[in-house]
Amino acid sequence: MSKPDTTARATVTVDSKKPSSTPSTTAAPRPQPVPGTGPGGPGGRAAPHPAAAHPPAAHPAAEHAPAAPQPAAHPVAGDARRRRIDGLLRHSPLQPVFRALSSRRLAVLAYHGIDDPTAFTAQMERLVRTASPVSLGELERCVAEGRPLPPRSVLVTFDDGDRSVLTHGLPVLARLRIPAAAFVVTELIGTEQPFWWSEAAYLAARGGTAQALSGCPPQHAVGRLKTLPDADRRRSLQELRATAGTRAPRQAQLGSTDLTELRAAGVAIGNHTHSHPCLDRCADATVRTEVAEAHRLLTGWLGEAPTAFAYPNGNRDERTEALLGELGYRLGFLFNHRHDALLPPDPLRINRLRINSDTTRHRFDTILSGLHPAVHRIRGGC
Repeated sequence: MSKPDTTARATVTVDSKKPSSTPSTTAAPRPQPVPGTGPGGPGGRAAPHPAAAHPPAAHPAAEHAPAAPQPAAHPVAGDARRRRIDGLLRHSPLQPVFRALSSRRLAVLAYHGIDDPTAFTAQMERLVRTASPVSLGELERCVAEGRPLPPRSVLVTFDDGDRSVLTHGLPVLARLRIPAAAFVVTELIGTEQPFWWSEAAYLAARGGTAQALSGCPPQHAVGRLKTLPDADRRRSLQELRATAGTRAPRQAQLGSTDLTELRAAGVAIGNHTHSHPCLDRCADATVRTEVAEAHRLLTGWLGEAPTAFAYPNGNRDERTEALLGELGYRLGFLFNHRHDALLPPDPLRINRLRINSDTTRHRFDTILSGLHPAVHRIRGGC
């Protein structure tokens, strides 16, 4: 995505739009995540150690349905345990070692929506004190020229195009002059259609059934759907809609003018496919349609072709990679909770770190250092 040079940090003043749902403001709270339903893997609040997939719940635009039933748990005890673990890691003697090593690595932070604007603000303020935020354009130029980025480089990215990136994220990023990139699902632009995983989680929690989900607990429905061939996933979603007896809440999405506003303020816009399928579960024709249609639409809206792509769910696919090269993409991003080199050896397979807007400060520090990702891998994460 050749965008106006984002090396110069965003300096425009952005008027805050109506806030989307968030637990820390007066806006209506977003329903809490159902374990295993986020598009990138296990939900960040559901597991004790993974850093983050975003919640599956939708932002209601005009109607507000009741929150989805939650699995039996003790959230207060679970939160306290996670905070203790985060604190132990942050004050571990290994943290300074990993912190020193991280100065020679690239950290690409992969957010989704911003559920906690206050915590996100604190994260970004800490980022500018302890690291060197870089833009997508800077990374593209370094790759093209074969030179590494500066030490402690961090790139902030957002997947899916949740409207909270505009309403809650952009004012903070612009004030702190932090460049970023947003990878959007083009089918949703200008609509009130919820993300498919949000809709599926909502419908399954309210009695929706599908043949391919037989025997699957509702809280694991989205995880099961991601493993299916894409045609079966789409068919199962239709079955959920037909059997649930209710519809998922509408969700206000970004519009095409919002994309140009984000880009003008230093948030580059990238391709995240047309409808966010898991590309490695798609037929050849579907892979081409998903990538090429999103490419066409973004080119029309932005007046120039995007040059960066984020694989939905992090599922890299060789057919997709070949198509990206054909379309002139320079960068491709995974979702694997790892650092990369300051000069990534494979520009179409750049590692990213999973993170939430409500990630604790201790965990934020250990994610940036690489200690949390290392522990995550030791405990069986991928």
